[in-house]
Amino acid sequence: MVIVMNPNVTQEQVERVVHFVHQRGARTHVSYGEQRVIIGVIGHKSEIQKEQLKTLDGVENVFSILKPYKLVSRDFKPEDTVIPLNGVRIGNGEPVVIAGPCSVESEAQIIEAAWIVKEHGGHLLRGGAFKPRTSPYSFQGLGEQGLKYLRRAREETGLYIVTEVLDANDLPLVAEYADVLQIGARNMQNFNLLKAVGRLNKPVLLKRGMSATLTEFLMSAEYIMSEGNEQIILCERGIRTFVEYTRNTLDLAVVPAVRQISHLPIIVDPSHGTGRSDLIEPMALAAMAAGAQGLMVEMHPRPEEALSDADQSLSPVQFARLMRKVNQFVQWQKRDETFENSLV
Repeated sequence: MVIVMNPNVTQEQVERVVHFVHQRGARTHVSYGEQRVIIGVIGHKSEIQKEQLKTLDGVENVFSILKPYKLVSRDFKPEDTVIPLNGVRIGNGEPVVIAGPCSVESEAQIIEAAWIVKEHGGHLLRGGAFKPRTSPYSFQGLGEQGLKYLRRAREETGLYIVTEVLDANDLPLVAEYADVLQIGARNMQNFNLLKAVGRLNKPVLLKRGMSATLTEFLMSAEYIMSEGNEQIILCERGIRTFVEYTRNTLDLAVVPAVRQISHLPIIVDPSHGTGRSDLIEPMALAAMAAGAQGLMVEMHPRPEEALSDADQSLSPVQFARLMRKVNQFVQWQKRDETFENSLV
């Protein structure tokens, strides 16, 4: 259920409505939009009648959301969610590029990668300190030492860092270092972890599970948001199909679909989506054409030496070329928007 407040509603009126709902055993999620305050009612609502809510001061309308996901839908919040990060705004129309190696391998490696990302216009640095690997014998990451190396890279370059958290028990440690907490594809339905990051005031990058439907993807975001954290960045990273030429099948149709039904920003990871460095650039450009609000790519200073995901890691030269193409796309997009506005 969603309660839409009047445009001139007071904070006191909002608090009274929230108190009314809480007294009847449900929870609330208050969203302060540019024009409206909207209150989402979460939980068991059998004792709450729409007619009762409509009589409360400051309430303009009350309606039910039929979708299983409530808070992440545009029915709850019509305007786009924009997440500010160190001068970067994810979701405001300018594509944001997150880049860096799959794994943090050494202090020198991650600092070198960070400077390459910054030099060519990347906005955020990615790097895994804890790595979920299919094989127990593969490199699993440096753990806390890797987090310390990431922090040093941020201190030297000023780039905010995105790194993965695998377990709720590790969350306090990772949150101490990370600017954005990444929930990987294998953990998309780790509900205890989703609820734990939902209780933090820190942006979360949620990757789609390799076999997840769109509804399941958005329901995982709902878990996070229902705990109070609205700073969610969705990430399409490819799904598993019978195609063998690529590591996964990059589902770009999900990008405009998400933008139609959810207010959350969505970015695309063409590195995991293809598993091939030669396909990252064309699929990255296709993702932006589909409406993606950012990219997440793997880039290693020397891919041939990478301890994980070497085949899908861009070289510095390839990354520089990708960033040139991204900037060209942005300029074309601005010209196209100017032309469309002239026709209005």
